[in-house]
Order: sequence, then structure tokens, then C-alpha cells
Amino acid sequence: MERLESLLTGPLLYLLIAWGVVTVAFIALIIWRSLLSSHEDDQLFLDSGQAPMEREQRELISRIDSLSRPLMTSGIASGVLLLVIVGLVVYQGLRNF
Repeated sequence: MERLESLLTGPLLYLLIAWGVVTVAFIALIIWRSLLSSHEDDQLFLDSGQAPMEREQRELISRIDSLSRPLMTSGIASGVLLLVIVGLVVYQGLRNF
């Protein structure tokens, strides 16, 4: 137990907190995008009287597309932070071995 407490101090603790925050944001973005995608229609056959529905679908698609950059950024950040954490734990383990 003492060894675990010594591992979870200093920079590693801050990295774990940062990774948790970034990962929660990433998961929230994935859920938000899937909720928006569930309202999107694959094909619409509209006549000239249904222009509001077409505009609504275009706005929905633009909102979904606007989430792609934050999704990719937060996913990459989460992965990089996880790799840094694993590297730091391995380094500390080898140093104490």
C-alpha cells in the first residue's frame, strides 16, 4: 500500500487528473456526436415545399462536422497522456527495481 501511495504523488497524480478530465471530455463529445447523428437522415426526398426540413438537416450536418476536430484533438491528447503515464510508471518501476 505504501508503494502505491508513493507512485501516486507529484507529477504522476497531476497527469492522471489531466488524463481523466481529457478522457471524460472525449467521451462526452462522442456521446454528443452520436446523439446528433441519430437525428440525421441518410436520404431525404424533398420537394420545394419542404425547404425548412432541408435547412434543418444541413444545420445538423454542419454541427456534426464541427465536432470532428475537437473529437480528434481530445482523443489524441487522451492517448498521449496515457502513454506518458505508462512511461512514467515504467520508468519509476525500473528506477526503484
